[in-house]
Formats: sequence, structure tokens, C-alpha cells
Amino acid sequence: MQNELFDHHDATKPLAIVTRDGHVEYFNHFYGADEAEHLYKSLLNSLPWEADEIKMFGKLVKTARKVVWVGNPECAYTYSGVQKAPQAWTNPLLQMKHKLEQFTGYTYNSCLLNLYHSGAEGMGWHSDDERELDSKNPIASVSLGARRKFAFRHRQDKTTTSVFVEHGSVLIMHPPTQEYWHHSLLKTTAITSPRINLTFRKILPRM
Repeated sequence: MQNELFDHHDATKPLAIVTRDGHVEYFNHFYGADEAEHLYKSLLNSLPWEADEIKMFGKLVKTARKVVWVGNPECAYTYSGVQKAPQAWTNPLLQMKHKLEQFTGYTYNSCLLNLYHSGAEGMGWHSDDERELDSKNPIASVSLGARRKFAFRHRQDKTTTSVFVEHGSVLIMHPPTQEYWHHSLLKTTAITSPRINLTFRKILPRM
């Protein structure tokens, strides 16, 4: 079984993390150090962070990590068995959205933000394949704060590949990656500082 780990590389060029059954690109310095730090502190202190609620074995369980769901008014979103109503866009988030739209050539109408307080908090294997998501649109994942290991695992042959996502970086997950791969934010005792992750998405209008 292949197991690749991507680390130090030329920051001026995209790094291809997944190259079959989908396509994932990593850009190490999407934001410069000063801008990344400004965004990190602004988002950490200005957003209405709340413990996430997920449904497990028919019961609602609160997570240690905090979340905010932001988007256009029509962008209700259901994941882990719980429906989320969107908060309104803030100016910093709108600026981030517009930059990603210019960069990728795709539009986004929503963003899920996760706040991981330390390496003790992570995310298990999953795919962002909920029915509300536009499967033809890439998902853009911005990392601010602590450096963390982000991994992919193929659904069929269990091949794994991973990358250390840095402060100010972006990971672009192109279709049909969600159909063939799971991804995970791996836990570690070595990291004691927080990380904010923003995944910009496109929600389909309700029929």
C-alpha cells in the first residue's frame, strides 16, 4: 500500500497531493505571513464560535472543536445529521471568498469554519459529499494557525497520502475527489496551539 507524505517544497508552485480519481492541489503561501496572521486573529476574535453538534447513535453530541457556518441566506446545510442555518458573511470572509473565486475560477456561496484548539482535536475520515453540495465545484480549504497533518485515503484500495498544511495555505479539492477519497485531520500531542480551517463550498438551491 502506497503511503506518501508531502512536506517541504517550492512554495511558488502548486503541489499535487492527489492525481487519480480526482485532483487535489496544495499552495503553501496563498496568504503572506502578515496577512495570514491578521486574518487568523480577526476570525478567532470576531466570529460567534460554538461547539459543533453531531448525531451519533441517534443522540446529539457536542464536540470539543468549535464551528461557524457562514453563507448566503438560502444556504442551509446538513452534515452529521444536523442542519445548520448560515451566519451572515463578514467583510474579511467576503474578501477571502472573492480572492478564492478569482484564483480558482469558481464561485462559492458558503463557508464552514472549524476551530481546533490544539492537536488533541482533529477530524476523522470522511468525504464532503452531502447532497446539498455542488459536486461539480471544487472545495477550497484555507488553513490559518498551527501547522497540521492532513491526510487522504482512497475508498477502494486504501492508498494514503498526506501533507502538512501551513499557516496561510490553501488546498483545492477538485471533483471527483470526494467520490473516491476520504480525508482526515490527524490528531497529535505535539501541537498545542490553535488552527482555524475554512472550507469554501457551493451549496445547490433547494428544489
